[in-house]
Amino acid sequence: MTSKEIRQKFLDFFKKKGHKVVPSSSLIPEDPTVLLTSAGMQQFSKYLLGEEKPPYMRATSVQKCFRTSDIDLVGDRDHLTFFEMLGNWSFGDYFKKEAFELAWEFLTKEMRMDPKRLWITVFKGEQAIPQDEEAIKLWQEIGIPREKISEFGMEDNFWGPVGETGPCGPTSEVHYDLTGKPCSKGKNCKPNCECGRFTEIWNLVLMQYNKNEKGEYEPLPAKNIDTGMGLERMACALQEKGSVFETDLFLPLMQKLASFCPPGLKNNIRPLRIVADHLRGTVFLISDGVVPGREERNYILRRVLRRAVRYGRLLGIEKPDFFEELAKVVIENHGDVYPDLEKNRDKILTVIHDEVEKFTKALNRGLKLFEEVAKKVISEKLKVIPGQDVFHLYDTYGFPPEDTEELAKEKGLEIDKKGFKEAFKKHKEISRAGVEKKFGGVGRWGRKVARQHTATHLLHQALRQILGDHVKQMGSDLTPERLRFDFSHPKAMTKEEIKKVEDLVNQKIKEDLPVTMVEISYEEAIKSGALAFFKEKYPKIVKVYSVGDFSKEICAGPHVKHTGELGHFKIVKEQSSGAGVRRIKAVLE
Repeated sequence: MTSKEIRQKFLDFFKKKGHKVVPSSSLIPEDPTVLLTSAGMQQFSKYLLGEEKPPYMRATSVQKCFRTSDIDLVGDRDHLTFFEMLGNWSFGDYFKKEAFELAWEFLTKEMRMDPKRLWITVFKGEQAIPQDEEAIKLWQEIGIPREKISEFGMEDNFWGPVGETGPCGPTSEVHYDLTGKPCSKGKNCKPNCECGRFTEIWNLVLMQYNKNEKGEYEPLPAKNIDTGMGLERMACALQEKGSVFETDLFLPLMQKLASFCPPGLKNNIRPLRIVADHLRGTVFLISDGVVPGREERNYILRRVLRRAVRYGRLLGIEKPDFFEELAKVVIENHGDVYPDLEKNRDKILTVIHDEVEKFTKALNRGLKLFEEVAKKVISEKLKVIPGQDVFHLYDTYGFPPEDTEELAKEKGLEIDKKGFKEAFKKHKEISRAGVEKKFGGVGRWGRKVARQHTATHLLHQALRQILGDHVKQMGSDLTPERLRFDFSHPKAMTKEEIKKVEDLVNQKIKEDLPVTMVEISYEEAIKSGALAFFKEKYPKIVKVYSVGDFSKEICAGPHVKHTGELGHFKIVKEQSSGAGVRRIKAVLE
């Protein structure tokens, strides 16, 4: 059964059972406290929490997800960063009994899986939360023998929340027996056995708690069901493959990747799988609007793509544009299900090309420096690479500290994480001091800088209107004489686009719009529609500046009272500032 058939059968089955089919949400979640969509339930969290009444009581979806929590395990049989999660939800409608019956019917009737090869796990009770005896009883009523129902604790059979707080609950998992044969442990060979006999295919979360800020588990107003079935693992089981990388979701990509490798490295399985997984995830992240950078989700993308480049080097691949060739395979293999991939093809290929080219230039120099540092550490009979060296690799050569740590482990070394953080903090303090010296103190920027700040807000909104909502601020630098603005965009602006942006900004200046400010909580600001792309820098109470009805943005800088004070806005240069990032330099005449 193909992966496309699995997706469709799943949605059709639950639609027939009264569930609303909901499209996948973006990998960039609406919730500003979460970096990436890592679970199917995130778009339904307000319903699961009881904060908002759902428009339907049952839902089903196939959700794009991205996680790096298991990135060190990618390369084994079934761990991935990007994956598709098939799920069904009940918002205060049905609960355990119906959830278990639906799951069993789908697996054994629709998918025709052998019931003898399905095993169950339940929550054994932990941290003042009791054992799920009801789940054990219900599975037995369905027909599962007691000896095939195993009990585990919080680590294995309790889900959530996605962040520090939120909806969560005990889980009941369905595991598939890949071999049908117990290992040397005999009767003790169960779903947590390290022999590789089992793979988890479906996690049924019995959502009945909310973890609050104190770490307490409060009962939810209504009990909900949240399930997640990994498409890749399900395809692996149904297609009877040895790993998810052998399914139709990966096979074309793996074959293309192997074609680039020298003969002696074609069977270097782990690097092949890592490159395939990371490249596939990169394509989906870029398509949804993420670009490589140094902060938050942009940093995650940069780390994953650069990690793929480093493992590609281990495979001996010399072809400079092979990552773009791989991206084309991903687009073709998934484009019929996710048409945005084809729509964003040019952006995806451009961002990958620019980032790979940028990192490749630094990679050889960075690896050479790492070898020198590691050699020195080993010669001095030490075990830890100094934090200052780790920061230098990061700041100068773009090596994420996680990658330096991986390289260190390969030599039996560690990195000084605390020293890295101290070096990073010192660097930021020096940079901040330089800004304050440049402007005579942040609080005394003066009228000229206030004009540039307000003009930046107008420019930001104008770019979003002319180029699209994918435009996001990636950085800015202001002086009394000019402004510099970095923003996400996959290609150079045309002369026509530049003129349209200029004209729109000057139109808003001519309208002499009022510039107003309110101080509200960060959460209220986001709900009101204010733009914010550097949330980790913001305090609980923020300043929101509105320029008429044209723009609204969280900002701590000085501003003018009316746009008529700005004069004439002129873009003097538009250029690249990195992979998928453009830079505008402008002046107020």
